[in-house]
Amino acid sequence: MSDLPADIPRLRVLRTWHAMWLTRIDEAIAAAEQREAEVQRGAAVRPDPPTYVVQLGIGTGPPVAIHAGGCPVAGARVRPLDAEQARRALVDVEACSMCRPDTDLGVLG
Repeated sequence: MSDLPADIPRLRVLRTWHAMWLTRIDEAIAAAEQREAEVQRGAAVRPDPPTYVVQLGIGTGPPVAIHAGGCPVAGARVRPLDAEQARRALVDVEACSMCRPDTDLGVLG
């Protein structure tokens, strides 16, 4: 004994219903695969973070701190620096106490 209906019209309705759901599932899988491919392409072409950055104050205020390029404390208002620019900036601007770029650059106190 089957749990499916015995008559052809209801079997065709069930087949249509399940075909519709398979199409929706296939479309969702394709969309998820496309999103994943875009994330991977983005990661592949994203430039490396700068070696050092200066964290800027709000408005026209002075710089706040010097950070290593990937420091999570740096925030969004940053500008890239090369090693020599970072060394010079450390004369007037404090180094981040978390990522310690002054130690990396060999700048003492």
